[in-house]
Amino acid sequence: MEITWLDRAVKKTDLFIRNRPKEVRKSYGQFFTGQQTARFMASLLEIPKQGPITILDPGSGTGILSAALLEQIENCGFKGEVELTCYETDELVLPVLEENLQMIQSEASFSLRFTILNRNYILEQADSFEGTLLDSLQQESKKYNLAIVNPPYRKIAKDDPQALAVPSICKGAPNLYFIFTAIALFNLEPDGQMSVIIPRSWTSGLYFRSFRNYLVHSGSVEHLHLFVSRSKVFDKDSVLQETIIVKLRKAKQAPKITMTTTESNADFDTLTTFQASCNTVIFGPDNYFYLVTNPKEAEILHKLSQFKQTLPDIGLKMKTGLTVDFRVREDLRNNANENTVPLFYSHHLKDGRVEHPIGKEGEWLETGKKGLLQPNTNYLFVKRFTAKEEKRRLQSSVYLADSFPDYEFISTQNKINFITGNKPLDKKTVFGLYVLFNSTLYDQYYRILNGSTQVNSTEINNMPVPSLETIRHLGARLITKNDLSESSCNQILEEIL
Repeated sequence: MEITWLDRAVKKTDLFIRNRPKEVRKSYGQFFTGQQTARFMASLLEIPKQGPITILDPGSGTGILSAALLEQIENCGFKGEVELTCYETDELVLPVLEENLQMIQSEASFSLRFTILNRNYILEQADSFEGTLLDSLQQESKKYNLAIVNPPYRKIAKDDPQALAVPSICKGAPNLYFIFTAIALFNLEPDGQMSVIIPRSWTSGLYFRSFRNYLVHSGSVEHLHLFVSRSKVFDKDSVLQETIIVKLRKAKQAPKITMTTTESNADFDTLTTFQASCNTVIFGPDNYFYLVTNPKEAEILHKLSQFKQTLPDIGLKMKTGLTVDFRVREDLRNNANENTVPLFYSHHLKDGRVEHPIGKEGEWLETGKKGLLQPNTNYLFVKRFTAKEEKRRLQSSVYLADSFPDYEFISTQNKINFITGNKPLDKKTVFGLYVLFNSTLYDQYYRILNGSTQVNSTEINNMPVPSLETIRHLGARLITKNDLSESSCNQILEEIL
């Protein structure tokens, strides 16, 4: 069996990893691309038939992705000129990167010139990136035919120089990966292509809205690849975020997007493929990306698309629980007294109902901090966190004020969310919301939208819901039926679909 350039680059990388602690690499956000993943990412890029080919690798590491793409170019029989630009700030890895590229340069049947820049990619490109967006460009940056990218995965502070350099796409405390992705797309020439492996967290939520808007208006998403197992993407590292591969083109958005899935990074020969319309995948004013991978999921999105309103549109809103219990330990009580209010945790949500007390420590709160108290009215409680292996992501319970008549106020721990309204919710509304959130349809919808185990209030507040009148109708049906099971909620919801 022939030993390829990529094989040898990976072997050198493995040796480097063995001699460098994971904690050090993690501090850089440095996770090396697996061999099969790198080869698949390179295969997504169409190799130009005529040169010169210009390639950008803005977070090169040891050059695994560059090796995969150069190998692809060699296998296509290309004989012209190839110019590769690599950015890498980790000086310890630079000798490995240079050795790998020199090895390929000496053996390639095409003419390879490579440049390794020991510079901060973001800071070097930021002025050009921001200047173009603001029509005040001082100096045009270099453009490339192709880019192949495994950016650092690391949060930075909102006042970090890298965040301050690109204010058009940074909101809050950003992550380096999406800044790299946006600037790499900017660095493509018209019709240029890039393949990037990144967490899927950018597909929804408030923090990534500016990035998504830039992506949608500046390029075309042509291919999205999902890994069923998030623990089997990077060969030598445990990356807890769910990771996806994105193929982009510097062109107007294509009408169809190819969605593929594999179990891990080692079985790309057994791809599951589904073609989805652009309007199915990219939806709403905030350009959420719905990672739909089969006809069943597409049908779920189609069913809910008939609802044109969101919770805020009908006077409702999901909020996060008010009390961070470990910060107010001195205010927690194990038993009630005349000055305490009940503090509700996710443990109190059981089979659609709220049970309190259950003998848990700190179930009562004695505080003068008004910001930790909320009126004792009806709510729908929803767990913020669930385990990945749990059957349902959305787990909710009906909270009725008249079940706790002795209290003017209550409090909620910040690991649960609650839905409230501009005015107190009546029972029909709360039970109607429970029908939605306890249905299979809405649980599946949320899983398509969000790959994490956290239920995010921003995303919930952007989900399509029926009118308030319809929700109250659903609640009346559930109250009459007196069955809080998932199948009962499914039957009631189906009546209006």
